[in-house]
Amino acid sequence: MKTKPALFHKQQGVAVITALLLTTLAITIVASLFWQQQVQVRSIENQRLQLQKQWILRGALDWASLILREDAKHSSIDTLDEPWAVPLAETRLDQYVENGRSESDASDATLSGSISDAQARYNLANLCVNGIINKDEVSAFERLLNNQKVDAKLAQATADLMAHAQKIPVTTVANQTPTPQPMNLTQVEDLLAVQGFTPAILESLKPFVIFLPQITPTNVNTAPAEVLAAKISKLTLSDATALIKSRDTATFKDISDFNTRLPGKNLNASASQASVTSDYFLVNGKVRMSHAGLNMQALIERNAGQTKLIWIREF
Repeated sequence: MKTKPALFHKQQGVAVITALLLTTLAITIVASLFWQQQVQVRSIENQRLQLQKQWILRGALDWASLILREDAKHSSIDTLDEPWAVPLAETRLDQYVENGRSESDASDATLSGSISDAQARYNLANLCVNGIINKDEVSAFERLLNNQKVDAKLAQATADLMAHAQKIPVTTVANQTPTPQPMNLTQVEDLLAVQGFTPAILESLKPFVIFLPQITPTNVNTAPAEVLAAKISKLTLSDATALIKSRDTATFKDISDFNTRLPGKNLNASASQASVTSDYFLVNGKVRMSHAGLNMQALIERNAGQTKLIWIREF
């Protein structure tokens, strides 16, 4: 009879432990559900902020396109003292409402950006068209590489790779799979596919080169000295620097003005080499919101007063 109380106490102990285990399990499940819900809420908030930043940048891109169209109506040349060349400093979007705050609260969203002339850079697409290498353009790229203390042989290597990629593959046997070809170069980052290029070389060249959708001349009203000296064979780097100082005083009205601007030297630049207008522009934008930022770069073509988006990147 004395064993019954002991057995009863043991059963009570097991019941208490079981209750504690069940309570712990229930708390764990509830905590897990709350955690999952919090993660989902954060994920939705991040997606919302990302979309909001993207829409702000798209609006800025539309505004940049409008500026370029208006510029075409009032100017026959493109220079660095025109409205499109003035960068937008970091600006608060005070009318923007986010995070459920009232309209009277100041927003922490800011926007900054700039428009630059894509034809102020050396157009690498000029090197090779439809598999045919332009030797004059290879020489121009060699001069640019030399000015940047980079192996000039990379110019020919780049043109050779482009020519190989652009040629239509042929087969000698019916239904035979054509020989694999390298991918054509369309972005500056693609230069890493050329043997000899390194990320460090690419960084040093990025301010001076670009791939545009078609052959283009260089805008002598916006190009830096390095590009002018590369594009025009008769120009040394010091000559190009002197031309830019002269350009700061009076922009080039036409190619004839450019060719005769240096005393005692006729540059003989042709319309295929140089111009005083541009059809392609780079738009850079950055929006910052809730301590997170989003950058955008886009290439816009302006033709006959109309603009067209060629590509856009977000990073």
